[in-house]
Amino acid sequence: MAVRAEAGQRAGSRGTAPAASDPARVRNAVLVGPSGSGKTTLVEALLAHTGEIPRAGTVLDGTTICDHDPAAVRQQRSVALSVAPLLHADTKINLIDTPGYGDFVGELRAGLRAADAALFVVPANAGREGPIDPTIVAQWEECAAVGMPRAVVVARCDNPRADIEATIAACQEAFGTGVAPLYLPLRDGATLTGLYGLLSQTPAGQAPPGADDARAGLIEGIIEQSEDETLMDRYLGGEDIEVGTLIDDLETAVARGTFHPVIPVCAASGTGLDALLEVMVGGFPSPLEHPLPGVTGVDGAEHAPLVADPDGPLAAEVVRTSADPYVGRVSLVRVFSGTLRPESTVHVSGHPTGIPTQRTGEADGHDADEKLAHIYGPLGATLREVDECIAGDICALTKLGSAETGDTVSAADHPLLLSCWNLPEPLLPVAIVARTRGDEDAMVKTLAKIVAADPTLRLERNQETHQTVLWCMGEAHADVVLSRVRAGGAEVDTEPVRVPLRATLAKQAKVTGRHVKQSGGHGQYAVCHVEFEPLPRGAGIEFVDKIFGGAVPNQFIPSVEKGIRAQADRGLTDDHQPVVDFRATLVDGKAHSVDSSDAAFQTAGALALREAAQACGVVVLEPYDEVSIRVPDEHLGSVLGDLSGRRGRVLGTDVAGQGRTLVQAEVPSVELLRYAVDLRALTAGAATFTRRFARYDVAPG
Repeated sequence: MAVRAEAGQRAGSRGTAPAASDPARVRNAVLVGPSGSGKTTLVEALLAHTGEIPRAGTVLDGTTICDHDPAAVRQQRSVALSVAPLLHADTKINLIDTPGYGDFVGELRAGLRAADAALFVVPANAGREGPIDPTIVAQWEECAAVGMPRAVVVARCDNPRADIEATIAACQEAFGTGVAPLYLPLRDGATLTGLYGLLSQTPAGQAPPGADDARAGLIEGIIEQSEDETLMDRYLGGEDIEVGTLIDDLETAVARGTFHPVIPVCAASGTGLDALLEVMVGGFPSPLEHPLPGVTGVDGAEHAPLVADPDGPLAAEVVRTSADPYVGRVSLVRVFSGTLRPESTVHVSGHPTGIPTQRTGEADGHDADEKLAHIYGPLGATLREVDECIAGDICALTKLGSAETGDTVSAADHPLLLSCWNLPEPLLPVAIVARTRGDEDAMVKTLAKIVAADPTLRLERNQETHQTVLWCMGEAHADVVLSRVRAGGAEVDTEPVRVPLRATLAKQAKVTGRHVKQSGGHGQYAVCHVEFEPLPRGAGIEFVDKIFGGAVPNQFIPSVEKGIRAQADRGLTDDHQPVVDFRATLVDGKAHSVDSSDAAFQTAGALALREAAQACGVVVLEPYDEVSIRVPDEHLGSVLGDLSGRRGRVLGTDVAGQGRTLVQAEVPSVELLRYAVDLRALTAGAATFTRRFARYDVAPG
């Protein structure tokens, strides 16, 4: 049974999804690489090569399995994570295609969470273009930090500017030790015709130039990772180590994440596809061998560590959420423990109470029991019904109304909560406005679905500027989000983001707030004498009572304070900037036995603050953020110069390791509105930054 989960996507040729009955026969591999490196094309070639689809689609035609999102077809690049399974050597391989552009790093992080190993896809012309993309090097280091097994695919070998040997050398320089080719290219002129296996030395008699040195380096690298400590001595003593022994040690080292084979692949001709499949089946770890996330009870209680046991407690995670007009919400789920079965009741858990979510900054803690209907095996957007999904496998669930990306799905009678994965903070604000009242209703509904699906998106309704602000990862991310909002039936526009300002008093003054009205009948009478003075930044508003002799009756003194604070919240200018950081001292006043009231003294207090603004003058304050920038040393000068141009003040620099420097600075918030875009352009995407509110300070005239 096939279900179309995205309008316009073609169904696969097979009516049934590849099945997994043993976690040992499952491999989950995420494809990582820069935009345009050939990840999606490689997935198409592997699917066609194994018979999962009748023929490979193309990115240019918008016919690939993984790039089914309308925004991906329009931009001709991946914008969302997608899963495509295949069978090879009785093993189910879930290929997880991820976007390569930096704006969609949240999708990449989700792919890393769902995977047990990573394929780093590098275009074959990279060796001619200079160093490997620094963002990919950073992702390599991120995988290394958690021990993720990795292999390198040199793709697009049919590119006219391909230089496979130079690209392999560039990968070894960028990724460090443990990176070595398993194969060298065989050519007929400039055309790649096959691969020469360095271990097997096949095809016999066709060794390309440099094969002997490359083989020696490969063998030494494998032996260094071997658990047999005598192997190196035997090799150095001239003994010819059996190829079977080397392959066993190679596969162990790859699965352990300490050795990283390089395989040249040409998707167009199919060269290298079998070699790549063999590495994934033989070298990549199964879910039984890869560490699983930590787990607790939904109340935070300790729980025994999970293992990938189909008969264990159910613990699965929603790694991606999408909304389809035909089948509703589609949740892509990685099962870490237990087995998901149709027609069962599951528990959906968000973050526990008291732990802030990255999406909202507030405690979430939603919990709900939901009844599953069907379970599907995803092939891009096509959903094919399956009987069950065991530990280690990936599936899709529909109509889980409460499920959001990052939620845990567990048994209703044994609810669990998996630890969160690390997500980047969205740092580009985009203010959106609906064109009509009807569009506003549609916008609110659509945004709620999009924000629930995308944890790298934050929605904010600024009560001071009265703007709806989407915090995105970058311009490309914002473009995709806006296109989805419009596809949801809401016509929206963008407008400049306004930064909320504050005001304070420039100097001391003693003023009178007088509210006297006698127009017949019950009048209004309130007079208050107030001394105002500015306070240091961040001090807030202080109210001091120095009334003696009952000049202002005790019951009306709080009314004066209330009136001053209310006027401070409303502001003193047309921009309605709240007034902060001042002290108001009530020193004298007058009251009437009949006409004085709470409302009259509130008004008098408000008038006193207005009089103070006239007498003292008003100073505008702007927000400053504390910014932490992790930048490669070669870009440090450019970043520091740029900060100076943004009126930033550098607080210090520290060595961050791996050729990077951590810069701490204070920068006006208004200067950071497009910093996510500008910093990426300034450093070729190699720098990252975080920001948090620091204080308000005087704005320039």
